[in-house]
Amino acid sequence: MRVVIQRVKSSQVTVNGEIVGQIGRGLNLLVGIAPTDTEAELDWMARKCLELRLFPDGKNGDRWEKSVREIEGELLVISQFTLYGDCRKGRRPSFSNSASGQQAEALYEQFVSKLRTSGLRVETGKFGAMMQVSIENDGPVTLLLEREAS
Repeated sequence: MRVVIQRVKSSQVTVNGEIVGQIGRGLNLLVGIAPTDTEAELDWMARKCLELRLFPDGKNGDRWEKSVREIEGELLVISQFTLYGDCRKGRRPSFSNSASGQQAEALYEQFVSKLRTSGLRVETGKFGAMMQVSIENDGPVTLLLEREAS
């Protein structure tokens, strides 16, 4: 499983000109699912996304001391199968390392459910749709989290 985490001041996702998900301060999560991913990867990734200290506390200058949970931030979660695109050969990416649509959608929905148990506001894109994502990156802060099935 791969997740690109972006600390944002705001973020929104649009499908066919209609806003389907929108947040204020918090995290934009671009989520890629591998065919080997299980609930163990989902649990680990949800915990990591909610607990990583990515926000300044206001007391120690710019030092990152608070998690999205601690600041009661918001989450925008967007499926992104292209995170498993392999560009090492040829001129066209291969997506053979991405989970199938049916498997990926089920695991993506489970991941979103796990994040929602935090009590934070969680918005999503539309799985499988062509989406336009607007991100006001804060910092900018962008990290890649990866967890392979063990």
